[in-house]
Amino acid sequence: MIESLIPLLSLIALEVILGIDNIIFISILADKLPESQRNKLRYWGIGLAMVMRLCLLALISWILKLDKTLFTIADVDFSGKGLILIIGGLFLIYKSTKEIYHKTEALKTPETELPKKGSFGKLLGEVIILDLVFSIDSIITAVGMVQELWIMYTAVIVTVLIMLVASKPISQFISKHPSFKVLALCFLMMIGVSLIAEGFHFEIPKGYIYFSMAFAFLVDVIQMKTIKPNKTVS
Repeated sequence: MIESLIPLLSLIALEVILGIDNIIFISILADKLPESQRNKLRYWGIGLAMVMRLCLLALISWILKLDKTLFTIADVDFSGKGLILIIGGLFLIYKSTKEIYHKTEALKTPETELPKKGSFGKLLGEVIILDLVFSIDSIITAVGMVQELWIMYTAVIVTVLIMLVASKPISQFISKHPSFKVLALCFLMMIGVSLIAEGFHFEIPKGYIYFSMAFAFLVDVIQMKTIKPNKTVS
């Protein structure tokens, strides 16, 4: 039992770390919706992520074939997984850049109107695209770590439950502090770059990315704490 528990906990920890990207992306998109629809988008987005991952686990033999080379260009082998990661990375960079542009240009333009009725479906579609990218990456990572299928299923379910609990506090924090929203968007841009690099077989260690973002987050927290007292004194 202990021999199964260690890989299970290790896989859950890794899946939670990989799931942070998904939560941040969903939280930023949910912030565009009226308050009454934000929880709905978060629950639908994370719920669909779980369904996708469970379905992909059922198609495990097909998933493994995604790592096989489809064609080669300039001595670079492209697989199904690589193409999905490249497309997903480009999409993530595009969305993050667009959001940063709107955020920084908001001071120069009149405040935007509330999202239209059709925006929920559009945002959910964007969430599904990134869910697919992150799910395939997550499942291939799981297959590389453990052999038992039940461990993979358990890790996916536990991870999604943790994401559901953590999504609302993270979303509220990002919405309350605009500077952290820009930081989160920069974080997503870095993830997009790492996905593209991985698609070209140039893997950037995730630890470097998470450490740099954790350091930037700490600096932002210190800055926020030191600015507040100055405001009260003045």
